[in-house]
Amino acid sequence: MKHLLTLKDYSRGDIEKIINQAIEIKANPKKYADLLQNKTLIMLFQKTSTRTRLSFEAGMTQLGGHAIFLDSRTSQFALTDFKDEIKAVMRFGDILMFRARKFSDVELTASLNQIPVIDACSEKYHPCQALGDILTMAESAGGLSKIKKVVWLGIENNVSNTLKLACAKLGINVYLVTPKAHEISVDEELNAMAEETGHVRKTLDLAAAMTDADFVHTDTWMDMEFFEEGEVKPEFKEEYEARIKMFQPYQLNAALVNQYGGKAKIMHCMPCHVGYEITRDAIDHPNSLIFSQAENRLHIQKAIMLYLLKG
Repeated sequence: MKHLLTLKDYSRGDIEKIINQAIEIKANPKKYADLLQNKTLIMLFQKTSTRTRLSFEAGMTQLGGHAIFLDSRTSQFALTDFKDEIKAVMRFGDILMFRARKFSDVELTASLNQIPVIDACSEKYHPCQALGDILTMAESAGGLSKIKKVVWLGIENNVSNTLKLACAKLGINVYLVTPKAHEISVDEELNAMAEETGHVRKTLDLAAAMTDADFVHTDTWMDMEFFEEGEVKPEFKEEYEARIKMFQPYQLNAALVNQYGGKAKIMHCMPCHVGYEITRDAIDHPNSLIFSQAENRLHIQKAIMLYLLKG
């Protein structure tokens, strides 16, 4: 049974097939309107979401199926053994999308091989985001083969992990301008796999990274746990200030893009934290693809579900 977990087990051909399917679905949505009729997607959330829920729920509806939203906090997961509960949950659906706090829970779920499982964001991986981002870049560049150089600014995390691996497998050069990796996101096996392709470079030299870049990505430097009602919690104040100092030089802003020729298209997986990893003038820049990037999550989720359920 095929799952979508880390992209480590996906070939270049697998990735290209999903991207090309998404392009076709986006161009001809009515053609795919009933392919998943009478199929049920279970969406299990341990973490909150905006785009993940909207894209999967709308996507399943537009393919003729039905999606069930399940919040672990308002269900009975806290009262019982996780393995028992998830085995029961999967009896009610044909495919499971899991937005998890820990990848180990996703991995356990997939190992049961009851129905296809999608890691819809865990602390180490975000394959749906990576595939959606590649769809957006291919669309903007005029094809996958036209994407030559991608830059990631800020912190290495779950999103950069799967993006760099997918790009490297496709032969796209990725420059990581990252003074720090988020400790809980590190996967040494994934890093080695990406680096062995020869397409991943790490540098803190902005000129080397940004010169001739086709796309520049960023994501939040801060953890949600740092904040309560918009204020930094006292216990996280020291780490918050340390991250500001460390990452501010690598902020994605209009001046940075314009300084290196103004060619690079601006991308962010959202939500944007204005004034931290990205500025308002970058979000609203003529080169910004951020909202097209968000919309493309819908089309890539459709392609992912068709790939796992229909091959």
